[in-house]
Amino acid sequence: MKKIPFILLISISVLALFHPSLPTKIITEGINTADVAWILTSTALVMFMTPGLAFFYGGMVNYKNIISTMLQSFICMGVISIVWVVVGFSLAFGTSFNGIIGDPRDYFMFSGVLDSKPWSLAPTIPLALFALFQLKFAIITPALITGSFSERIKFTSYVLFICLFSIFIYTPLAHWAWHPQGWLFKLGVLDFAGGTVVHISAGCAALAAAMYLGKKKAGSEHHAPANIPFVLIGTGMLWFGWFGFNAGSALGSGTLAATAFATTNTAAAAAGLAWVCFDSAVRRKKPSAMGFCIGAVIGLVAITPAAGFVGIPHSIFIGTCASIISNLIVGWMSKSSLDDTLDVFPCHGVGGMTGMLLTGVFASKLINPAIVEEGFANGGGYHLFLKHLFALIVVSAFAFFGSLLLLKITDLISPLRVSEDDRIVGLDITQHGEEC
Repeated sequence: MKKIPFILLISISVLALFHPSLPTKIITEGINTADVAWILTSTALVMFMTPGLAFFYGGMVNYKNIISTMLQSFICMGVISIVWVVVGFSLAFGTSFNGIIGDPRDYFMFSGVLDSKPWSLAPTIPLALFALFQLKFAIITPALITGSFSERIKFTSYVLFICLFSIFIYTPLAHWAWHPQGWLFKLGVLDFAGGTVVHISAGCAALAAAMYLGKKKAGSEHHAPANIPFVLIGTGMLWFGWFGFNAGSALGSGTLAATAFATTNTAAAAAGLAWVCFDSAVRRKKPSAMGFCIGAVIGLVAITPAAGFVGIPHSIFIGTCASIISNLIVGWMSKSSLDDTLDVFPCHGVGGMTGMLLTGVFASKLINPAIVEEGFANGGGYHLFLKHLFALIVVSAFAFFGSLLLLKITDLISPLRVSEDDRIVGLDITQHGEEC
């Protein structure tokens, strides 16, 4: 089993050696250098979020699992980059098969990416840049799931699972929501930067993983976060990188990008404050660094589907509402039998669901003239909200049950859980032979 990843990588390398890769022509018509500069910057910002997530999660776990938890995020930058180049981009953005999935032959091994016309919804930047920008979203999505099974999953099994998740869950969802022929896109569902594709899918997969793996052994030790400064650093990196995540999804450097930038910052600020204030006023807790960090990230999650569709004042409501709802769900889940280690479902899943539904409430043509239907708060009726509710149910079910199936397949090929002895010693030593 341990030799299989090496054999696969060598096979892909040999295939790349013989696969044609040089462009036949360079596309310059219609390319806007300002847009190119901003999306290049945004691509780097979104990539920066994955190390930020590593610090964010790494600071929350037991000291003996910091390296293994952080590596689960970092390894996605390697694994998913290769999957995306080989077939992932084609499945997400290739010629549509009935709005369900893209043709895997279209951009296999990134063929044609350097010399094809720009993407229809991003006509001012090269297709290669669009493909790389989308890659960074594909990288961070499986990394988000890792918080649900921190401290109890085998590394090799995890790598297999993220490959399967990327191909069979992420790419179809990206196709549905962001391809002009995707069935959610054609239905009129709005997802500006990944509330559905990234956060709801990761949150529901995290819930499936928590249910499948079960709790740690009864009587296992409870611990305080290993390094709260890591959590603070990770939050700062995520907040900074999220400007590329959301404002970059305007796919240009105009007013829409500036609006998404503003709504992103405002929602995060409101949500961080809401979490701290709710803890103080309702739960009688002291204002904590962890609380503000978790709340701010929830605000970033919630505004993601809405960032380019709602006004700045609405982003305050979205961030505050999502933060309070997620706080309540975290409290409820802490008393349940579920062991979602770092509360991925209540924070990313529920936060994304809240933002998606509120997009159906506040979306406005004054913010984004490209939308067909406005939210009912702006006189657009309830059609958009109901479409978002329907999409939420379908996407949640697909991500949850699909992930359960992939977890079962992975477990049959390579057992998911580490042994109890390995868990007690710590995954840094038992999985990687390293320690802080």
